[in-house]
Amino acid sequence: MSSTLTDLLAAALAARAPLIAQLAAEDTDAWRLFHGTVEGAPGLTVDRYGSVLLAQTFHRPLSAEQLAELEAFYAAALPGLALVWNDRSGKNSRVANPLPPEQQALAEQPSEFSELGVRYRFQARHGGQDPWLFLDLRAARRRVMQEAAGKSLLNVFAYTCGVGIAAAKAGARHVVNVDFAESALAVGKDNARLNELPIRVRFIKSDAFAALRQYAGIGQPKMVRGKHLPPFPELAPHRFDLVFLDPPRYAKSPFGVVDLVHDYAALFKPALLATEEGGTLICCNNVARVDREDWLEQLERSARKAGRAVREAEWISPEADFPSRDDNPPLKVVLLRV
Repeated sequence: MSSTLTDLLAAALAARAPLIAQLAAEDTDAWRLFHGTVEGAPGLTVDRYGSVLLAQTFHRPLSAEQLAELEAFYAAALPGLALVWNDRSGKNSRVANPLPPEQQALAEQPSEFSELGVRYRFQARHGGQDPWLFLDLRAARRRVMQEAAGKSLLNVFAYTCGVGIAAAKAGARHVVNVDFAESALAVGKDNARLNELPIRVRFIKSDAFAALRQYAGIGQPKMVRGKHLPPFPELAPHRFDLVFLDPPRYAKSPFGVVDLVHDYAALFKPALLATEEGGTLICCNNVARVDREDWLEQLERSARKAGRAVREAEWISPEADFPSRDDNPPLKVVLLRV
């Protein structure tokens, strides 16, 4: 990271001026202010979440001079916003840097922010490591809100249920959020309470494979090779108008293996079969080295094997606060009409 950090931050803020004006008009006060990988300081990001600025480092910690430069720039450019720095450059990617007591209290203070008129909870530091809403998925939440009115939505790997809450706010008639983490679903329930939703949103604590297989009508056995599987909620077969699939890069459970590089189809097939004929399936893949056209070809091939054709495919790219050098961002989101 060079000594021109202030110049880099200023250039990034200036480049975002049109987007920030648009987002503010849309009742949004959360966006990425600095995307260091593309904007000159690899491993450093700065995000705004309402009244809080969250700086994160992923390759190496900030020096005292760099932190002072960062604080001074935003104090002048965006006065009144509190800055919290989370260093995640260690091997285990957990937040490592201790904060003075007053800053620690600020980092753990619950607050709120808006995105496209939807309210969300925020805490700069909490029991997990990631922010409670991923801002690069804003374009996908925006697209879901455009699609949701009068439709049913299944949100799988829901995390804090941002997609599901946005869909309900936009007039979805039925929303189900599925995630294995009770702590993430608890934040999702808080997000639902922050908004005057016209429906009661469902939150299901379940392994994604178990939920998808049941909704798809494939069924989830309770024993595999003579061994009992962990308990899971029993769900009736059901097809949804919209299915949103946002899995982690890799995860292993007794029910199956999530592997976005080598076996996306293991999740895609039951998700597809849980989607209504003529419905919409939105798939995410956040692995940078996966080529998006190759991935789409795999999805189309998997759909044909399942006896369902992909009638239309639409890429949903992150918005301008997540610039990309080659127009091929790490996060790939594709909307499939099936």
